[in-house]
Amino acid sequence: MTWTVLAQIFLCALFGMTLAQNLYLESMVFIPTTFTVAIVNLIPVFTFILAVCFRQEKLGLRSLQGIAKLAGTLVGIGGAMLFVFYKGITINVWHHTGLLAMPQSSTSSSNPHHSNGYVLGTVLALLSCLSTSAWLIIQGKLSKTYPCPLSNTALMSVMGTVQCVVFALSTERDWSQWKLGWNIRLLGVFYAGILGSGVVVFMTTWCVNMRGPLFVASFSPVLLVLVAIFCSLLLGEKLYLGSFLGGFLIICGLYLVIWGKSIEMRKMTRVEPMETPRPSEVHTIEIVSTTPQPIHSTTS
Repeated sequence: MTWTVLAQIFLCALFGMTLAQNLYLESMVFIPTTFTVAIVNLIPVFTFILAVCFRQEKLGLRSLQGIAKLAGTLVGIGGAMLFVFYKGITINVWHHTGLLAMPQSSTSSSNPHHSNGYVLGTVLALLSCLSTSAWLIIQGKLSKTYPCPLSNTALMSVMGTVQCVVFALSTERDWSQWKLGWNIRLLGVFYAGILGSGVVVFMTTWCVNMRGPLFVASFSPVLLVLVAIFCSLLLGEKLYLGSFLGGFLIICGLYLVIWGKSIEMRKMTRVEPMETPRPSEVHTIEIVSTTPQPIHSTTS
């Protein structure tokens, strides 16, 4: 543990927890959740650009793995955009209205801040994606000098907690908002703390140590597919043709990235044949026998 490692962990907590989570939650106040999730799919693009700039990934358009990684990233993003902005016909998968479905309200779902805060919400969501990408890049650099995901997650959580407390105290002065009861707020805090900031951060850190930041960022579009499945199963939301087409493209793009990354890893771990030493580098050892040799006499 050095001061450089501590500084990198501090930056990981700042970008990966404090800024990414607070900016993401703040953006959902101004723009719809679906649009926010669609912007999240730009994380692979930002991560790919930053990884190339910081030389953690090679663009390599002349190699098969480089083309596969770039094409997979673009196909995944295209599938996510198709998933969000194209609906098509309705496809009924489940024969029930949702296990946790609530009755729809007759009030309008329009946001009073829609006209003034739509641009602000979009900017906050983009900054959240950029912050997440910066965290993955710093984590990729940190993994080379401190490959310890458990202690890394623990230190990152402690530093992120201190940062978030300072940020919350400076922005939220209403003490009633800090109260937790035996309701969904307490459950949400436990879920976000244990899974969102504990298990997810640890698994992300471990995967970055194993395969790099771009490999982890490529799984971001899968969030759309999982959200659609759980919303349809639990909340009774409808699935459309665009959901299946977009999900198919997301899986194809993810497969291309994983395939390209596997080719790159095989080339990096390939055992090179041992070179034969040059004649000047060959060292000979003369073995001298210690047993007495018989003396042969010659007679004329």
